[in-house]
Order: sequence, then C-alpha cells, then structure tokens
Amino acid sequence: MVQQKVIPLSLDSVITPFRNKLNLPLTKKQITVLQINLGKRCNLACSHCHVEASPKRTEELSPEVCQQLITLIEKFPQIKIVDLTGGAPEMLYGFKPIVEAARANGKQVIVRSNLTIYFESGFSDIPDYCAQHQVRIVASLPCYLSDNVDKMRGNGVYDASIRALQWLNRLGYGQDPNLILDLVYNPQLPATENFSLTPNQASLEQDYKVFLQEHFGICFNNLFAITNLPIGRTKLYLERKELHRPYLQFLESNFNSTTVEHLMCRDELSIDYLGNVYDCDFNQMENLPSKTHDGEMLTVNKLLNAGTLDLIENIRTANYCYGCTAGSGSSCGGTLI
Repeated sequence: MVQQKVIPLSLDSVITPFRNKLNLPLTKKQITVLQINLGKRCNLACSHCHVEASPKRTEELSPEVCQQLITLIEKFPQIKIVDLTGGAPEMLYGFKPIVEAARANGKQVIVRSNLTIYFESGFSDIPDYCAQHQVRIVASLPCYLSDNVDKMRGNGVYDASIRALQWLNRLGYGQDPNLILDLVYNPQLPATENFSLTPNQASLEQDYKVFLQEHFGICFNNLFAITNLPIGRTKLYLERKELHRPYLQFLESNFNSTTVEHLMCRDELSIDYLGNVYDCDFNQMENLPSKTHDGEMLTVNKLLNAGTLDLIENIRTANYCYGCTAGSGSSCGGTLI
C-alpha cells in the first residue's frame, strides 16, 4: 500500500488573517508616542524575549540616527511620550542624550529596564540619573515569586531585581508622584495546549503589591500584564513544542473587537536602531516596516524631510496581532480594556 504524503496546512488555512477579522482597515491616529529601540545588546538573554537580545548582540544606535531622533523630538510638539527600549536601553548608545533632549522639550520619558543592569560595571549611576531626570521606569518582573523569574530570565535575576527595586524606592520611586515605577508581568511560556489568557491585571497588581510590601518593603505604582506574542524567542519556543499554530488559534478564538480602538499601534511610531519606522515594536521584530500610501518604506530622515509624523494611513497587521486583541487586550502599557 502506497502511503500518501501528508501536506501540513498553512497558517492562513487555519488562522483567519487579522486584516480579515476587522470590519475596516486599521488606521493611524495622530502620532503622540515615539518608541525607540536603541539596540539588541543586553546583559540578559531572557527565554521569552521577543527582541532576542543578549550579551552577544552588538547592534545599537549610531550617532547619525541618534541626532535625527533628537531633531524629531525637538521639532514635533505632538510627541508626548518618548519610550526607550532595547536590549537594555541604559547600556546602549544614545540613551542619555535622548533622555535629556526629550525632558528638555517637556516629554515624558519611559525606560524599559531589566533592573539588573544597575549592578553591571559602569551603570551604577543609572538609578540616580533616572531620578534626576524624572524618567518613568517600567521594570520587568514577570512574577513576584523567585522560581518563575529565574526560570524565565536566569539564575539570580530575581534577587538582583528585588535589590534594584529597593534602591529605586530609596530614591523616591513609587512614592514621589514625579518618580513613577511600574512593573511588567509576563505569563510563563506554555508547555502544553492548555493555554490561558493573561490574569486580571487589577487583581494581579494587588497580589504583587501585598507580596512585595510584606516580604521586601517594596512599593510601586502600576502593574502591566502583557500577553506573550508568538514572535522572537517565544515563537521559536512554541515551534519547538509544536504549539505555535495552536497558540495562534487560541488567541484568535479569544479575539475581542472592543480592544481595537485602544491598540498601541494606533498613535505610536516604533523606531529601530537603524532609523527605520514601524507601526509597533512587534512589527519591528518581524521586519514588517511601515509604508506610506504610495508604498514607500519610512525612515526617521524621511519623516524629517516631509515635516510630518503622520504619513501612515493603514497599519500593517499579521497573525500575531491576535495577541494584542485577545481577552482584555495587551500593550506595552498592559491591558487595554
């Protein structure tokens, strides 16, 4: 008997393309947020990192692109927030010049920190520097229990993170209204098809606050519960476990149309270390650049030459967008609804 070859189904045959799920094209609003990925060098190599950052990566911002970004920040008052990420943004070229330019122009500055960078040689000044410039710190702490954190981020990371949070508290973070300290929760990566949505953000925040205060005397402002999107190391992990397709199907089955109005890609531009422009950080990591209505790929330099930030009409989407629209939604600022 001749065995028939089984041809695996394509993703498009089992997942509704995200653009087809929407009644209308996903369009940009006025741009108010500039999220800048300063590079991929990091002192950690977390298992869930969608950037695939690590100490072995060398990519980072150039002086030329740094100056273009500073000019962009100075030129457009509509930019309200400058959001710095990486890698570990504090260890990458351009971090301090961009912080200072943004603060001098009245922007809120966010730095997405892994906290452990404070204990690396040459970076012990960062907590005081951030306090001096009233930088909002959004810190990764994917669980309030040590085992889960060390499993995702490396041995000893939890203890270092606790010491860093206590350090920030001593500087006034989490207490002074000008020194905002937020934490980020990421779920554990699934080992089976028994998927679940991100827990309720408000109740999880309360659990974090009670535990960290009782055990370590730590206080903070907000918890952001973020869904793991199937890109970067998360995608590689899911593929190894043969869970990538089932996970996408799970996310699609929990699509919530009321999240669409609040998606972070609507009012932000994501910039990479080369100066290329994307609709969001996730599109950046999947190399899905933003384009004008003429199909032209955007760069920071082109935005400067055009004299406007609002050149993009329709946002480019992909299957992983279901991660931002499942359940209560997900963004770099936590749940959406």
